[in-house]
Amino acid sequence: MAHAWRWLRSLVFVGQMYATMALMAVFFTPLAMLDRKWAFAAVRTYCRWVRWTARWMVGLRSEVRGAVPQDEVLVCAKHQSFFDIILIVSEVPRPKFIMKRELRWAPVLGWYALRIGCVPVDRGRRGRAIQQMVDGVEKDRAHPGQLIIYPQGTRVAPGHYLPYKIGPAILYDKLAQDCVPVATNVGVFWPRTGIYRKPGLAVVEFLPRIETGMDQRAFMARLETEIEGASNRLMEEAGFHPAGQSVP
Repeated sequence: MAHAWRWLRSLVFVGQMYATMALMAVFFTPLAMLDRKWAFAAVRTYCRWVRWTARWMVGLRSEVRGAVPQDEVLVCAKHQSFFDIILIVSEVPRPKFIMKRELRWAPVLGWYALRIGCVPVDRGRRGRAIQQMVDGVEKDRAHPGQLIIYPQGTRVAPGHYLPYKIGPAILYDKLAQDCVPVATNVGVFWPRTGIYRKPGLAVVEFLPRIETGMDQRAFMARLETEIEGASNRLMEEAGFHPAGQSVP
């Protein structure tokens, strides 16, 4: 009975989340068309709304730890569900993501993603995706911000492993900027798919910077070790023990 009640609360929460997205779009879109700052205001306001309603509607508290970057940096983040995007965007001042190309056509979400400077790429074509990524980043360098990429390229459920892709190393070289790794445990509470949301404390943690100047191989090894190690620690803190989740 308790599980059914929590599932119903989760359904109501998800419904209002998307209804609010539409309502905020009606209000913010005319302003965002005139000035890009309103697009950032819109996405930040929405993400904070989702965090607040998750807390009292489904008992899912959230916390952002570590030093949130305010300057122009490369952010490489663990991706487990939509909620880690929510937490990052609610705190980072000028976020722009490397995103899969299909999201361009998502209602509301796609337009705002492009407006804040997200870079769409074809994930299934490695060579083309890398070139699209580099070209898109170069095109938008006139608008400084925090460029966010998911090193594994997609959402990865707790307890599962996917190898890290070369994209972050290419951007690290190309941009000559510090890299901020980000760990999370949100997938323990908010799954990749489905309606049910578990109560608890979801955390996104900004880890110490990796300064510019490392070679690509050393950079990728350090990035993966730090993100996976910190994410495992956060998942264990949440009561999930990711057996076999160590970096190969």
